[in-house]
Amino acid sequence: MRIDAQLAATVAVVVDEGSFDAAARRLHVTPSAISQRIKALEQQLGRVVVIRSRPVVATEAGEALVRLARQVALLEHDAVAAFGLGDADAAHAPRIRVPLAVNADSMATWFLAPIARVAQRHPVDVDLHRDDQDYTARLLESGEVMAAVTSEAEAVGASAVTRLGVLEYRAMATAEYVARWFAGGVTDAALRTAPFVDFDRRDSLQHDWLRSRGVDPWPVPRHYVPASHDFSQAVRLGLGWGLIPAPQAGDDLVDLGGPTTRVPLYWQQWNLRSPLLDAIAAEVAAEAHRVLAPF
Repeated sequence: MRIDAQLAATVAVVVDEGSFDAAARRLHVTPSAISQRIKALEQQLGRVVVIRSRPVVATEAGEALVRLARQVALLEHDAVAAFGLGDADAAHAPRIRVPLAVNADSMATWFLAPIARVAQRHPVDVDLHRDDQDYTARLLESGEVMAAVTSEAEAVGASAVTRLGVLEYRAMATAEYVARWFAGGVTDAALRTAPFVDFDRRDSLQHDWLRSRGVDPWPVPRHYVPASHDFSQAVRLGLGWGLIPAPQAGDDLVDLGGPTTRVPLYWQQWNLRSPLLDAIAAEVAAEAHRVLAPF
């Protein structure tokens, strides 16, 4: 059985855009045409490929089709470039969408610089998916992204893995906050009542740091601020103490002591011979080695 590449690409666009209507606008067809393509593919495979929710979600079969569509598009782009068939004018060269997954703190501190350098040299439209470093590899496994910054050292599927470096965090707060909540020192008793800033309900950095001090984190007051820059800003405004990435630390904050939290980061990408993916990986690795701590 052969899978029509156009139908697989339609599934990928529907998953990217989140609805049949949005996919239709991107592909310049009607929503009815999108629906007919999806139905034809489901009849051919004998399986449902997308869950028609808001947003549309790929099933396990749909994820396989998304991976296929992205791989075909990437290989086609590389082939066009290799044969010199693209437009000589970079402004009009055929473009390819490259979805990548990255954790919020990397995006806020070091990841955008290498991506910007790649975009200056290659006709790519980067589609960044932000998630916790413990979960970005799942996006790679599902085919939703081509590569990911992740804390997972073990290869996901047949992915290629590159060590990037370690993002270090220190528990920090403003001098005014320290004077108010830790006047007698950063003791276990004080840590049980001093509010901290939490990223979201899946982030465990602050919790692990408290446990290392012998403090149960769950009764401790906390504020949820689910954006890296805003998290840092919340600490700087005295909302609470928090674990700040080394590149975001400054003289305006006081180090609370305690252990340095080290999060090893890896680059995982599809194991395809792709000059474009290799160019992205090289820029990411170079910037990571410059900014991050060594393993």
